Amino acid sequence: MTRALVLGGGGITGIAWEWGVLAGLASAGVDLRAADVVVGTSAGSVVGAQVANGLDPRVRYEAQLVPPDGEIAATFGAGIMARFALAMVGSQAPQRVRQRIGRLARRASTGATEAERIAVIESRLPVKEWPSAPRLLITAVDTETGAFRVFDRDAGVPLVTAVAASCAVPGVWPPVTIEGRRYMDGGVRSGSNADLAGGCSRVVVLAPLPRSFGPVPGVSAQVEELRRDAAVTLVTPDAAATKAFGRNVLDPAARAGAARAGLAQASSVVDAVREVWG
Repeated sequence: MTRALVLGGGGITGIAWEWGVLAGLASAGVDLRAADVVVGTSAGSVVGAQVANGLDPRVRYEAQLVPPDGEIAATFGAGIMARFALAMVGSQAPQRVRQRIGRLARRASTGATEAERIAVIESRLPVKEWPSAPRLLITAVDTETGAFRVFDRDAGVPLVTAVAASCAVPGVWPPVTIEGRRYMDGGVRSGSNADLAGGCSRVVVLAPLPRSFGPVPGVSAQVEELRRDAAVTLVTPDAAATKAFGRNVLDPAARAGAARAGLAQASSVVDAVREVWG
């Protein structure tokens, strides 16, 4: 039996919600740190790096409740949304679309330098080394070619750098340079990249933003594919969590509410998760 935990993207509120769900499940006796494989995309890469390193979800949940001190909310402004819409014009081949989004990412003026953004990510990771086990997979996309890249401990890339690349939301944060290539958010390829759990027999997916856009597949399609060969539970935000997220998933002021909503939601999904997790 091989178990995988998939953690999808969803901004600051997604991080908080995932910790809330994980903390609630842990308190109910379901510890997802026992995974053999952890897949982290964007916000999920921040959480996944800590889960894979054995940090207690209940401690990390409490950290989400600390009021934001001077943190500035990033936003998807009208200009960014317009450029995303333009990136959808033309060939709908997924890699071609990712190339166009990558061009947007490289040309955008952002509120932080690459070094400053990496420092922010580093501050959010209490443990900064790749775990020996479970196998941790961090996703990103090459901004020039649109190629999908999966980093693990054998890639020779620092964990902080891999996570920063996975969290580099195009148009909002600068791409991250790795081995001379510039990488952006792994969510550009898929919000959860749940298909990386293929081959595992039991899979739990936490997907803060389950819907698709353009040629980017939603998590449901990937989960249905996994279910051909595995027992899979998909957890997405309930109505209360969606309300707590608000309209801007990058707003630190919504962090605590999203975490509490995740903790509350855990009680309604624990039986389904336990049945799959074993």
